[in-house]
Amino acid sequence: MTTQTRTKTRSASSRRAPATAKTLQQKILHHLHTTQGTYPEKATPQAWWEATAAAVNEFVMAGLTDTQKTHSRYDTRAVNYLSMEFLMGRLLSNNLHNLHLFEAADTALKALGQNLPDLLEEEPDMALGNGGLGRLAACFLDSLASLNYPAVGYGIHYEHGLFEQHFRNGHQIERPDDWREYGNPWEVCRPESAQQIKLYGYVETVYEEGKARKVWHPGRTIKAVPWDIPIVGYNGANVNILRLWESRATDFFDWDVFNAGGYVDAQAEQAEAEAISKVLYPNDETDAGKELRLIQQYFFSAASLADIVRRYQRAHGDDWTQFPKLVSIQLNDTHPAVAIPELMRLLIDDKELDWQHAWQMCRQVFSYTNHTLLPEALEKWDLRLFEHVLPRHLELIYEINHQFLNEEVERKWPGDDAVKARLSIIEEGRQRMVRMGHLSVIGSHTVNGVAEVHSKLVKSDLFPEFDALWPDKLTNVTNGITPRRWLKACNPGLSDLIDKHISKDWPVHLSKLSKLKGLADDVRFQNAFMKIKHENKEALADEIKALTGVEVSPDAIFDIQIKRLHEYKRQHLNLLHILALYRRLLENPDYDMVPRVFIFGAKAAPGYRLAKDIIFAINKVAARINHDERIGDKIKVVMLPNYRVSLAEKMIPAADVSEQISTAGKEASGTGNMKLALNGALTIGTLDGANIEIAEEAGEENEFIFGLTVDEVKALDRAGYNPYDYYLNDPEIKAVVDWLDTDYFTPGQPRALSSIKHSLLDGGDPFKVLADFRSYAEAQLKVDAKYRDRKAWARSAIINTATMGKFNSDRSIQDYVDRVWQLQPYPRDNA
Repeated sequence: MTTQTRTKTRSASSRRAPATAKTLQQKILHHLHTTQGTYPEKATPQAWWEATAAAVNEFVMAGLTDTQKTHSRYDTRAVNYLSMEFLMGRLLSNNLHNLHLFEAADTALKALGQNLPDLLEEEPDMALGNGGLGRLAACFLDSLASLNYPAVGYGIHYEHGLFEQHFRNGHQIERPDDWREYGNPWEVCRPESAQQIKLYGYVETVYEEGKARKVWHPGRTIKAVPWDIPIVGYNGANVNILRLWESRATDFFDWDVFNAGGYVDAQAEQAEAEAISKVLYPNDETDAGKELRLIQQYFFSAASLADIVRRYQRAHGDDWTQFPKLVSIQLNDTHPAVAIPELMRLLIDDKELDWQHAWQMCRQVFSYTNHTLLPEALEKWDLRLFEHVLPRHLELIYEINHQFLNEEVERKWPGDDAVKARLSIIEEGRQRMVRMGHLSVIGSHTVNGVAEVHSKLVKSDLFPEFDALWPDKLTNVTNGITPRRWLKACNPGLSDLIDKHISKDWPVHLSKLSKLKGLADDVRFQNAFMKIKHENKEALADEIKALTGVEVSPDAIFDIQIKRLHEYKRQHLNLLHILALYRRLLENPDYDMVPRVFIFGAKAAPGYRLAKDIIFAINKVAARINHDERIGDKIKVVMLPNYRVSLAEKMIPAADVSEQISTAGKEASGTGNMKLALNGALTIGTLDGANIEIAEEAGEENEFIFGLTVDEVKALDRAGYNPYDYYLNDPEIKAVVDWLDTDYFTPGQPRALSSIKHSLLDGGDPFKVLADFRSYAEAQLKVDAKYRDRKAWARSAIINTATMGKFNSDRSIQDYVDRVWQLQPYPRDNA
């Protein structure tokens, strides 16, 4: 049977009927007794959650087994998605929805005297990511499974994830995020698939039968132990896996040292090995931190490639002709770029293939997603560090670079050493560096950006010579989000309303939301839509009170900015506008404005001083404003602690305004903008990243666009941008910036917020905050005016939800399949 015929046959066949509430109730009780070792009268909420997860896992594991059998039977081509981050959040709610068991579980637990929403709060977030990069990866895994495409996600089994954020006197404090302190019911350890990972050492040239062969003698070997997390597709579709690698010592306990009295030293090797998978993004301000980051990247890349090769050889032995036909490897940013020389090492040194054959296969299997235009985010490694940690890989990179420059570049630009210097993987200078972005482009068959404007800038600004050399290599795949988690699961009220007015299959056919446009002017539908929004705002107001003690009114505009803290995302632009509003109210208590609650969620990298200063400033300004009776609660400011997926699921459905205010040309795409718009928030944003495409879909009349364009930012830089031109010529800008230099918000600490002023003036304002301030403030006046017209606001909110069909991660994945991966769907047998 052909793939196409089989696909049609399977998609037309019936799915297994979902379990009844009675069946689930019996399974939950069974696991409460046999897995948790307790009984209903004694069981804690944690035990009930564990028992419910174990009951659901029966369906998950059955689907996983069926899927793996199907993939094995048909010897499927699969994509292997390598990413340092997978921001998965909580899985119980998501799995229940995708298995169509949510209502049955709710009913079953009520019969047992339990409340499902309360039990969902028992689950810790799988916070194995920092922001959009990791959340995108999680959405893509969901879509790959839901669309029945064979796929494996590969990452690191971090013990502590990013960090748990607390505030002390307004300052961010980082604490370990013990997401699996008491185990995790979804993961399965696979010790039979553990890999040995080499580090350090030296390379020897050995001559055998007149041929030279390289032998890497490692100075250290680490064990990589895989943990599998099933990824459940929607509608009873496939169950793929996310394989996360945990680092362990090969010989982690020295009995001789222990018996001699060295009780701590006996475990030294274990502690050093475990540090590799201990924390996501260790602080790299020190040389030791930089080395650990490089080791992390190699550790998971090497383990993943060894696993990919193992799975391939299990079916095909040493016949490498099928390898590029069955294996696709996607590099999610430059973090796994070292996988390219690692595959060359495996094929040449271990499998004894010749260079040309191995390099041809590498370029056939690898593809690379670029996520940034910021120079500091395009990784470069000190050459001496690279050679110290990975001596064989540096040799391979030298040879890749030599052949690339002296064959492909020389052919295109004969004798042009300047072009060769720009395209070389090795950056020359006082400190020689290995450019991982260049390595990713050279070693991949396809390179994609993640939004139309971003992809154009990748071609024109970031990699123009590469685009000239390979005009068809660089392409675009606009990001997307899974509507299963980011509407159906997190916003059940709106989901039910859509079910009633469209059809219940919209979570897999998001373009059907366009039918809501016909209801945008329907007063009854507007009222129902806005009633749900208000209920969501009431729920978030309760959450704000519980987390911060601040009382906010759901009748106010909920203005939300949620993203990692970075200067280019310009949370400090938002802050300056808040200060401007506060100043206007102090000067004129009768200043007419719709009450507004400004809500932030953001973590700053531990070593990013200015980002942490901006968090401190927001918290201090919030403390002053929220207790100032003179302004009559017209403004409230809240920075919610420990922003994460589960908190986003409460914030996004409640948002009226979505802050997407990055400097034009700096945000690759964004996905928070898509989630907020899908849930009926109106965007105030620059023409940056996916904001442009959102405005095209929804219509600029339903958004609030402001600020410099990409071309205008470039022109301003060419002309010589001087932030003092704005500071000295706009009295309001000067007043609010100077306010940061006083102790008004930090009594007794007159210069506690001065670093922000310094960055905006003497620091050159690199992200054009002052240049865009006036345009931003005027756009905010339009927000205020439109919100007063309740019908107009409701119409725009509905239009936003109705036009987000393009931003479905299912569409993104289909674009990857068509343009990059060339996969076929294989629905699992017995589904």
